[in-house]
Amino acid sequence: MGPVLVLTGGPAVGKSTISRLLAESRERAAVIEVDDVRQFVVSGAAAPWEGQEGLRQQRLGVENACALATRFVAEKIEVVISDVLNPETTALYRGLLPDCLVVRLVAAPAEVRRRAGTRPWYLTEEEFALLHELDRSRPVPADHVLDVTVLSPAATCLAVNALWAAVRAEPRR
Repeated sequence: MGPVLVLTGGPAVGKSTISRLLAESRERAAVIEVDDVRQFVVSGAAAPWEGQEGLRQQRLGVENACALATRFVAEKIEVVISDVLNPETTALYRGLLPDCLVVRLVAAPAEVRRRAGTRPWYLTEEEFALLHELDRSRPVPADHVLDVTVLSPAATCLAVNALWAAVRAEPRR
Protein backbone atom coordinates (compact mmCIF):
# COMPACT_ATOMS: atom_id res chain seq x y z
CA MET A 1 0.00 0.00 0.00
CA GLY A 2 1.46 3.29 -1.03
CA PRO A 3 0.69 6.93 -0.47
CA VAL A 4 -2.49 8.62 -1.60
CA LEU A 5 -2.08 9.91 -5.15
CA VAL A 6 -3.37 13.45 -5.76
CA LEU A 7 -3.83 14.38 -9.42
CA THR A 8 -4.12 18.06 -10.18
CA GLY A 9 -4.11 20.41 -13.15
CA GLY A 10 -6.52 22.72 -14.90
CA PRO A 11 -9.90 21.64 -16.24
CA ALA A 12 -9.86 19.04 -19.05
CA VAL A 13 -6.25 17.89 -18.64
CA GLY A 14 -7.39 14.36 -17.80
CA LYS A 15 -7.51 14.16 -14.00
CA SER A 16 -10.82 12.28 -13.83
CA THR A 17 -10.06 9.96 -16.71
CA ILE A 18 -6.62 9.03 -15.38
CA SER A 19 -7.92 8.66 -11.82
CA ARG A 20 -10.50 6.12 -12.99
CA LEU A 21 -8.05 4.21 -15.18
CA LEU A 22 -5.56 3.95 -12.32
CA ALA A 23 -8.20 2.80 -9.86
CA GLU A 24 -9.61 0.25 -12.28
CA SER A 25 -6.15 -1.29 -12.70
CA ARG A 26 -5.88 -2.12 -8.98
CA GLU A 27 -7.33 -4.80 -6.79
CA ARG A 28 -8.92 -2.33 -4.34
CA ALA A 29 -8.94 1.38 -5.11
CA ALA A 30 -11.15 4.42 -4.64
CA VAL A 31 -11.37 7.66 -6.60
CA ILE A 32 -12.27 10.83 -4.74
CA GLU A 33 -13.42 13.59 -7.09
CA VAL A 34 -13.19 16.65 -4.87
CA ASP A 35 -15.60 18.60 -7.10
CA ASP A 36 -18.18 15.92 -6.22
CA VAL A 37 -17.38 16.28 -2.51
CA ARG A 38 -17.86 20.05 -2.73
CA GLN A 39 -21.23 19.56 -4.42
CA PHE A 40 -22.59 17.97 -1.23
CA VAL A 41 -23.30 21.57 -0.24
CA VAL A 42 -26.53 22.24 -2.11
CA SER A 43 -27.95 25.36 -0.51
CA GLY A 44 -25.42 28.16 -0.16
CA ALA A 45 -22.75 26.46 -2.26
CA ALA A 46 -19.92 28.71 -3.40
CA ALA A 47 -17.19 28.03 -5.95
CA PRO A 48 -13.60 28.45 -4.72
CA TRP A 49 -13.25 31.77 -6.59
CA GLU A 50 -16.39 33.23 -4.97
CA GLY A 51 -14.90 35.19 -2.07
CA GLN A 52 -14.28 34.06 1.49
CA GLU A 53 -17.20 31.63 1.52
CA GLY A 54 -15.87 29.94 -1.61
CA LEU A 55 -12.42 29.61 -0.04
CA ARG A 56 -13.95 28.22 3.17
CA GLN A 57 -15.92 25.62 1.20
CA GLN A 58 -12.84 24.78 -0.86
CA ARG A 59 -10.92 24.08 2.35
CA LEU A 60 -13.83 22.02 3.70
CA GLY A 61 -13.83 19.98 0.48
CA VAL A 62 -10.13 19.21 0.87
CA GLU A 63 -10.57 18.31 4.53
CA ASN A 64 -13.47 15.98 3.71
CA ALA A 65 -11.55 14.38 0.83
CA CYS A 66 -8.61 13.75 3.16
CA ALA A 67 -10.90 12.25 5.80
CA LEU A 68 -12.37 9.89 3.19
CA ALA A 69 -8.90 8.99 1.93
CA THR A 70 -7.70 8.26 5.45
CA ARG A 71 -10.63 5.89 6.04
CA PHE A 72 -10.08 4.09 2.73
CA VAL A 73 -6.36 3.68 3.40
CA ALA A 74 -7.15 2.30 6.88
CA GLU A 75 -9.18 -0.37 5.11
CA LYS A 76 -6.28 -1.16 2.74
CA ILE A 77 -7.93 0.55 -0.22
CA GLU A 78 -5.63 2.61 -2.44
CA VAL A 79 -6.79 6.17 -3.13
CA VAL A 80 -6.57 8.57 -6.05
CA ILE A 81 -7.80 12.11 -5.42
CA SER A 82 -8.66 14.41 -8.31
CA ASP A 83 -8.69 18.14 -7.55
CA VAL A 84 -7.67 21.49 -9.02
CA LEU A 85 -5.09 22.62 -6.47
CA ASN A 86 -3.46 25.90 -5.62
CA PRO A 87 -0.44 26.42 -3.35
CA GLU A 88 -2.67 26.78 -0.27
CA THR A 89 -4.71 23.63 -0.86
CA THR A 90 -1.56 21.72 -1.73
CA ALA A 91 -0.17 22.63 1.70
CA LEU A 92 -3.43 21.47 3.27
CA TYR A 93 -3.21 18.09 1.50
CA ARG A 94 0.40 17.71 2.58
CA GLY A 95 -0.53 18.51 6.18
CA LEU A 96 -3.47 16.10 6.30
CA LEU A 97 -1.95 13.36 4.10
CA PRO A 98 1.80 13.78 4.77
CA ASP A 99 2.88 10.95 2.47
CA CYS A 100 0.68 11.94 -0.48
CA LEU A 101 2.13 12.09 -3.98
CA VAL A 102 1.04 15.18 -5.94
CA VAL A 103 1.22 14.89 -9.73
CA ARG A 104 0.30 17.94 -11.82
CA LEU A 105 -0.96 17.22 -15.33
CA VAL A 106 -0.44 19.96 -17.91
CA ALA A 107 -1.34 20.26 -21.59
CA ALA A 108 -1.13 22.82 -24.36
CA PRO A 109 -4.12 25.20 -24.47
CA ALA A 110 -5.32 23.91 -27.85
CA GLU A 111 -5.32 20.34 -26.58
CA VAL A 112 -7.17 21.32 -23.40
CA ARG A 113 -9.83 23.05 -25.50
CA ARG A 114 -10.13 19.98 -27.74
CA ARG A 115 -10.57 17.70 -24.73
CA ALA A 116 -13.08 20.06 -23.13
CA GLY A 117 -15.20 19.81 -26.27
CA THR A 118 -15.54 16.04 -25.89
CA ARG A 119 -17.38 16.05 -22.55
CA PRO A 120 -20.24 17.72 -20.68
CA TRP A 121 -19.37 21.24 -19.64
CA TYR A 122 -20.11 22.72 -16.20
CA LEU A 123 -17.88 25.80 -16.11
CA THR A 124 -18.49 29.10 -17.82
CA GLU A 125 -15.93 30.21 -20.38
CA GLU A 126 -14.65 32.78 -17.87
CA GLU A 127 -14.28 30.17 -15.10
CA PHE A 128 -12.46 27.79 -17.45
CA ALA A 129 -10.04 30.56 -18.50
CA LEU A 130 -9.56 31.70 -14.88
CA LEU A 131 -8.69 28.21 -13.64
CA HIS A 132 -6.15 27.68 -16.41
CA GLU A 133 -4.62 31.11 -15.84
CA LEU A 134 -4.29 30.38 -12.12
CA ASP A 135 -2.75 26.98 -12.91
CA ARG A 136 -0.13 28.68 -15.11
CA SER A 137 0.53 31.72 -12.92
CA ARG A 138 0.48 30.00 -9.51
CA PRO A 139 1.65 26.45 -10.17
CA VAL A 140 1.34 24.07 -7.27
CA PRO A 141 4.45 22.63 -5.63
CA ALA A 142 3.87 19.18 -7.12
CA ASP A 143 6.17 16.21 -6.75
CA HIS A 144 6.01 15.72 -10.52
CA VAL A 145 4.72 17.69 -13.50
CA LEU A 146 3.65 15.60 -16.47
CA ASP A 147 2.95 17.18 -19.87
CA VAL A 148 0.12 15.09 -21.33
CA THR A 149 -0.41 17.14 -24.49
CA VAL A 150 0.52 14.29 -26.84
CA LEU A 151 -0.14 11.36 -24.50
CA SER A 152 -3.16 9.10 -24.83
CA PRO A 153 -5.06 8.27 -21.65
CA ALA A 154 -3.39 4.85 -21.60
CA ALA A 155 0.09 6.36 -21.95
CA THR A 156 -0.68 8.98 -19.29
CA CYS A 157 -1.91 6.25 -16.97
CA LEU A 158 1.31 4.29 -17.49
CA ALA A 159 3.44 7.37 -16.79
CA VAL A 160 1.54 8.31 -13.63
CA ASN A 161 1.51 4.70 -12.47
CA ALA A 162 5.30 4.54 -12.85
CA LEU A 163 5.66 7.67 -10.67
CA TRP A 164 3.30 6.22 -8.08
CA ALA A 165 5.05 2.85 -8.10
CA ALA A 166 8.45 4.49 -7.60
CA VAL A 167 7.18 6.23 -4.46
CA ARG A 168 5.61 3.01 -3.16
CA ALA A 169 8.97 1.30 -3.57
CA GLU A 170 10.78 3.94 -1.47
CA PRO A 171 11.16 3.50 2.28
CA ARG A 172 8.45 5.35 4.26
CA ARG A 173 9.29 8.98 5.05
